[in-house]
Amino acid sequence: MSAIRAARIAVACVVPAELGLMVCLATGVRFPGWALAAAEVLVLGVLLLEVRVLRGLYAAERRRGAERGEARRAAVRAVVPVQVRRLVRHELRAAASLGWWAVRRRHGVREGDLAAAYTGPQTAMMYGMVFVAVVETVALSFLIPWPTVHRVVLVLDVYGVLLVLALHAACVTRPHVVRPDGFLRIRYGALFDLVVPPDAVGSVRVDRRYPEGRLVTVSEDGVLDLIVGGQTTVTLELTRPLPFTRPLGARGEARVVRFHADEPRALVAALREGRPVRP
Repeated sequence: MSAIRAARIAVACVVPAELGLMVCLATGVRFPGWALAAAEVLVLGVLLLEVRVLRGLYAAERRRGAERGEARRAAVRAVVPVQVRRLVRHELRAAASLGWWAVRRRHGVREGDLAAAYTGPQTAMMYGMVFVAVVETVALSFLIPWPTVHRVVLVLDVYGVLLVLALHAACVTRPHVVRPDGFLRIRYGALFDLVVPPDAVGSVRVDRRYPEGRLVTVSEDGVLDLIVGGQTTVTLELTRPLPFTRPLGARGEARVVRFHADEPRALVAALREGRPVRP
C-alpha cells in the first residue's frame, strides 16, 4: 500500500472517530486513561503520516515548477478525498451563511443584478424539521433516564438543528443571480453552483414540473434537474453542453437545465433582457 493511499484511508477513518470522541468527552462520557492515551497516540501517528506525505507531495509539485499556493492545493487534493473536502467546505460555508443571514446580506449579488430566490417550496419543511428536532430534544430529556446518554443526544440534536438552519441560511443568502450582461448563476446553497454564460443560453421559459429524484438528478440525455421542494419552474435549453459538479464532487454535463425560482417569470424576463434568446 502506497503512503498516499494509507494517508487517504487514515483521513477517512480516524478523523470521524476523533470527532466522535470529542463529542463524547464534551458530553461528560468517561473513558479509561489508557483508552484516551491510545486514541491520542493513534491521532498523533496519523498527523505525522499526513505531514510526511503532504511535505513530499508539496516538494514534488514545487520541483515541477508549481507556485506555492498551487503546490499546497495539489498536495491536499492528492491526500484528502474529494467528498471529505466538499463536505468540510459546505459545513464552513453554511456556518458562515448564518452570519450573512443574520445581517440580511447575500453572497455574490452585486448592484444591478437580479437575485432570484428559490427557497419558497422548502421553507415550511425546514422550519418544520427544526420544530420537530426541538420537540424531540425536550421529549427525550424527560424520557431518557441516563444522564450521559441524554447529554450525547442533546449535543447531537443541537448540532442537527444548527445544521438545518445553516442549510436554509445558505439557500437564502445564495440565490440565483442574473447579471446585466446575461450571465446566469444557478445555485443551491453551498452545495451546487453553475455559471451559464450568455452564449450558452439557447432558450429559456417558465415551465413548472414535478420531477422525482434527489436534489441533483441527471438523465441519460443530459437533462439536469435541480429540484427544490419536489418541483422546478424554469427550463433552460443550452446551445452546448456545460460541465457541472455534483454536491459530493462527481462531474457531469448538461444540455438542458431545469431549476426552481420563486418568481420564474421575473428571472426569465431578466435573462431575456440581458441577452436575446431564441424562442
